[in-house]
Order: sequence, then C-alpha cells, then structure tokens
Amino acid sequence: MLRPMARKKEFDQDQALEQAMQVFWLKGYEATSIQDLVQQMGINRGSLYDTFGDKRSLFLSAIAFYDAEIVSAILQGLEQPGSAKQAIHDYLHAFVHRAHSDPQGRGCLITNAAVELSPHDSEVKARVVANLSRIESALCRTLRRAQQQGEISEDKDPKVLARFLLNTLQGLRVITKVDPDPERLQDIVTTTLAILD
Repeated sequence: MLRPMARKKEFDQDQALEQAMQVFWLKGYEATSIQDLVQQMGINRGSLYDTFGDKRSLFLSAIAFYDAEIVSAILQGLEQPGSAKQAIHDYLHAFVHRAHSDPQGRGCLITNAAVELSPHDSEVKARVVANLSRIESALCRTLRRAQQQGEISEDKDPKVLARFLLNTLQGLRVITKVDPDPERLQDIVTTTLAILD
C-alpha cells in the first residue's frame, strides 16, 4: 500500500517567522491574535500550528530570531577593528538614531518581552536574561579592548561599566516607547558616555 507523500511546505519559514516577529514587536504578545499572525505571515492556521506550534512557541521562536538577526547585527559594530571607545560611542548614538527613526514606537522586542511577560513567564525571562547577558559581555569585551588601547583608564572596572551601560540602554528603550524626543535621548547618551572619560 502506498503511503501518501508528506506535503511540502509552500512558504519560506524564515520569512514567515520574521513577519511574526514584526507583529509581536509592534503589538506585544497579549494584544497579538492568531488572526493577526496568519494575516501578516501569509499562511493559514494549520500551517502556523504545524510549523511553529502554538502562539507562545511562535513568540519564543520570534525572540530567538530577533536575537540572531537584529541584536547580532547591532553588536557587530562593537567588534569592528579600530577605536574601541569610539565603537561604544557609535553604539549608543546609533541607538538614538534607531529610536528617532521608529515612528511606530516599537522599541526593543526583548525589552518589551521583559516588561510584559518576564514577571510571570520563566521561559521568556530566561531568554531575556540570556540576551541581556550577551549584550553585557559584548560591551565588557569592548571596554577591555578600550583599556588595552589606552582609551579608558585601567582604574575602571569593565564589568561594572558594562552593567551600567546596559542598564542605561534598557532605560532608554523604555523611555523611547513613550517619548522618543531625540534631544532628551542625546542628553542621556552624552552624560552616560562621560563616565568613560
């Protein structure tokens, strides 16, 4: 007896996942419906459930996609050759630019998930913690490199500085959700970077 052949998926999974990420990023987890997702992803409910599982599983996949695609691209700037101190300056100033050019006020998907879901979802919390640790480590490596280049005093603890910068960034990400005034953001960044002098 011949077995029926499995149906080949007729959509690009990465593209569909990116579209799901965009919906969650804009609306948040709770406000996003399955209908919102299938409409944006261009697939039917059956394909969504068969490929990605339920809404929560899809959200966790969207966070992983955001981390791999968006966060990784942003962190690459810290690893570029040249002045490490300038790389940190550029990293924070680029944040202001991204916030100013985000008319929908999406902010950061990881920060949004931290605020919305971390208090009552341990798995989301673990993903957020892992992401923040990754950013902190990248900042710490760059700060150590700045010390090796003689750009930052050896008296400063790169781990403590990295934590301070990460905390400032997270605060900025929350502020931009309600008031992304570039002058205000620039003032915060300028004052933050003064700690490196």
